[in-house]
Amino acid sequence: QVQLVESGGGLVRDGGSLRLSCAASGRTLSSYAMGWFRQAPGKDREFVACIGRSGSSPGYVDSVKGRFTISRDNAKNTVYLQMNNLKPEDTAVYYCAAGWINCPVAESGYEYWGQGTQVTVSS
Repeated sequence: QVQLVESGGGLVRDGGSLRLSCAASGRTLSSYAMGWFRQAPGKDREFVACIGRSGSSPGYVDSVKGRFTISRDNAKNTVYLQMNNLKPEDTAVYYCAAGWINCPVAESGYEYWGQGTQVTVSS
């Protein structure tokens, strides 16, 4: 099994930046594709970004392209989501997930999920 723990969330002003981290334990992340999802208040959980097992085929939802960057450091067993130029509509609980299919965009493509970290962007 893989245990995932997100960190780095918090309160940031409109236009600010945050970097989320997802640290794995139990097994190494090198065998897994990784994704980030988010769930805003009153909304369904939505895909944000994904990255393949070796850092290949990164993908993003259109609303974050050019602002967010997903990366991974398999030696540190950690996946990151760098979020720049944050907007109030980015406010959500952010979850990281691990799966076997390279860069799936659907929730069903992931086997393991973290507990989530809150990101709040104020105007």
